[in-house]
Parts: sequence; structure tokens; C-alpha cells
Amino acid sequence: MHLPYTEWEHKRAQIKERLHRLPQYVHQAVEAINREEQKMGRPPKLDLEKKANLFILVRFLNKSNRLAEESLQYFQPLFGVDVSYKYIERLYGDPEVKLALHNLFVLLLKEEGTSGDYAGDGTGYSVSVENHYRTNPKYGKKFVHFFSLIDLATGMYVGCGVSRLSEWDAFCKAVAIIKRVGAAIRSVRLDKYFSMRKVIKMFDRFGFFVFDS
Repeated sequence: MHLPYTEWEHKRAQIKERLHRLPQYVHQAVEAINREEQKMGRPPKLDLEKKANLFILVRFLNKSNRLAEESLQYFQPLFGVDVSYKYIERLYGDPEVKLALHNLFVLLLKEEGTSGDYAGDGTGYSVSVENHYRTNPKYGKKFVHFFSLIDLATGMYVGCGVSRLSEWDAFCKAVAIIKRVGAAIRSVRLDKYFSMRKVIKMFDRFGFFVFDS
């Protein structure tokens, strides 16, 4: 179903405004980190704020790290240095970048707000080409399970969880994020795999459920 043109333009304007505010949110997320003084040794190529912005830019490009390296040549004046695909790969494991992105996630939820109406779904990523989640979903050790909860009004992620154990464990981690952040909950739409009493009990103080077939 297509949105009416005026509503589409309104949504587009909202996204542009959020993107305009994003650098300031990144700055706040980094400033909230209590960091020790820089240790002796070679100074970092980029400071933490630029690292976080670089990571976000790479995700916006939606390309592999090697292709992102080529595209980033155009943005080199913004960062002041050339970055290789190996440098980009190291951002994924950088603990300070992870912390900055976590702070950014919390800031966006609190400052931008959520509707409280969520939908969630999970999937599994095979650790080898021999298995497929659709044909062998219960074999936990052969899959990395991922569950995400999204706000239906804003399209923002409000919770996500990753687990090597099960989709249920990933779901519990996603719910824990919502509760820890304190996001309002009015309704949650889940598939029938989660239509059980213990799921309803997890949200016994909140809204209602819709279980999809």
C-alpha cells in the first residue's frame, strides 16, 4: 500500500531532520563515556567521535568493507586520513565504538521517542553453508540467532538480541533492552512461536499481543 504524497513528504522530512541531528547525538554519546587519558604509544588515526561517525557512514553505504573503502576516498577530506577496509573491520570489534553506539541507541530512543506499538521477529544465520535456518532451525550450535523489535510508527529498532543458544534467548535479550531503556510498551506483535504463557507474563504490566500465523 502506497502512502499519500503529503504523508510520504512528511515522513521524508522527518527522516531528513533526524539525519540532521544525528552528528550532535553522536557527539553526546561519545561525551557520556568516561575515558582514561590516552596511553603512551602511537596516537589513534581517528578519535572516537570520528570512528563512530565512520562506522555509521559505512552502514549507510550498505556495501562490503572493501567497496566501502573505495567509496570513502570521496569522503577523505571529512576524516583527514585514508582508511583501509581492515581499519573499517576493526571498528566492529572496537569496545569504545560499541559503547558509543550503545549510548547513541539509548539517546535516540529517549530523545526521538517511540509509539509503544512494536513488532518483533527472529531469524538465524548459519555458521556454515551446510545448513539453512528454514530446514534446520532448532540446531542451535550451528546457527547464530538474532531477534529484533521495531517501533511500528517510527521504524526505529527498540531492542535486539543475539545468541548462539536459541531464538528464545535472543528474544529475551531484546526484551531486556526495552525494559532497561525504559521505553513505553502498549502492544507487541509476534509470531506464533512466542504464543505462550511465559511470554505474556513477561509483559503482564503492559498492553496487548497480536500473534501472527
